[in-house]
Amino acid sequence: MFNSRQKAIMIKDIKGITDNKRYFSVLTILPLLFSVVFPTIMLLSILLSPTDSSSFTDMARIVPDFQKLDQEQLVYELLMLMVNNVIPIFFLIIPIMTASVMAASSFVGEKEKRTLETLFYSPLSIREIFQAKVYASFFIGILITYVSFVLTVIVVEVEMYILKGILLPLSINWLWVMLLIVPAITIISIVLIVKGSAKSMTIEESQQKAAFLIIPVAFLLVGQFTGILVFGGWIVVSIGILLLLIALLLLRYAMTGFTYERLLEQ
Repeated sequence: MFNSRQKAIMIKDIKGITDNKRYFSVLTILPLLFSVVFPTIMLLSILLSPTDSSSFTDMARIVPDFQKLDQEQLVYELLMLMVNNVIPIFFLIIPIMTASVMAASSFVGEKEKRTLETLFYSPLSIREIFQAKVYASFFIGILITYVSFVLTVIVVEVEMYILKGILLPLSINWLWVMLLIVPAITIISIVLIVKGSAKSMTIEESQQKAAFLIIPVAFLLVGQFTGILVFGGWIVVSIGILLLLIALLLLRYAMTGFTYERLLEQ
């Protein structure tokens, strides 16, 4: 997938992020919010809300045929829907946010440190340099996302066992989300962010552009919360395969038209 020279760039970029206290804090705090804090708040809001309250009724509306269920069944179905349909959306946000911290500073970071021209004197083509920076960001994004997933499962199941004495089974949706959609979303966001970084003048400008990638996922999250969009089964698989194809095409053709001169002139 990558050669030894690309590996050297990847190690340099990863070390540059982990050694930076500000960036490293972002890479730890944000995933903790989405993998521990927000799922906990969601579960507690369901378990601790009085079932006859208006807030609980509003939440229950996202459950199909909720009027036909008794209170205990309704709580269980609502918990299952939150765990298997809403919380997985967080794992589309985590790789975008974590990878954008690293990817946004890729080329523009080299410009600010005045090392971009030196990098171009290396025996790597511009495509190989671009790919190395994408691979480094992908590694960070995927690693943090998968660790966050394990943490979420542990936290949710421990909380459920303590509060209700039960464990919630994960649906097959989680498999497709983690193996298809998360890698695809990570690649797409990183390629677009790194490409945008090559055109930006400062890291802040690059990160501002990266923030717009969260908007479609935010709409999807709202759709899941309101019950307007509740995906499952083959729809999730189809979306995952489509996104993966788009990701591979972007990775292959994203550097079309880029030259050393254009990057140095930006």
